[in-house]
Amino acid sequence: MNRTLTVPNALSGSRIVFAPLLIALAALGEEQIFLALLALSLVSDALDGYLARALNQASELGVKLDSWGDLLTYIAMILGLWLLWPHHFQAEKWFLMLGVGFYFLPLAASLFKFGVMPRFHTWAAKLAAVLIAPAYYVLALWDYSLPLRIVICFHVLVALEELMIVFVLHRNRYDVPSFIHARNLSRRAHRQLQIHREKIQQRRARLREQRNKESGSRNRE
Repeated sequence: MNRTLTVPNALSGSRIVFAPLLIALAALGEEQIFLALLALSLVSDALDGYLARALNQASELGVKLDSWGDLLTYIAMILGLWLLWPHHFQAEKWFLMLGVGFYFLPLAASLFKFGVMPRFHTWAAKLAAVLIAPAYYVLALWDYSLPLRIVICFHVLVALEELMIVFVLHRNRYDVPSFIHARNLSRRAHRQLQIHREKIQQRRARLREQRNKESGSRNRE
């Protein structure tokens, strides 16, 4: 099966394409078209993971496209708020800075430890991605900021969980649902490493014993 040309990958890739278009629309002051295209992008975000599992088309490329799509979409949303609704942006800039800072915290930690972007797609991160859309629209259309502030605070918790996952894992992994799963993976890997070391020690002990027997046999001769 071709794991590149799939429907989930096309949806994830479309979000990467939509991001510069969203920024261009915001720069041109096209509020309604911006919001319509953003809604389409967010719907594709909700569908790509579901279809990847339902169609058995999950792939490492799809995980990478999804992560880049998320990052670029969030950048487009922030720039869109700044360009189209500057008064909302100014009122919420400290919360936005908080969200951006904590978003990049596990990213930087994963790049430092594993050399790649984190692609854990935790349950909490998926919930936060679902909640950010209505909160953003409520702010843009009705100038009500409380839902967005709550979602950003939740994003902070998501980032902290992902940071803990980075610290507890011994090597990079994709699609880790929660910190508990990461801890169990780490413990399992530690047990497997211990078993491997014990086997090596037993093999070395048998070799030493065999050499001692051979040496004793030669001495008797």
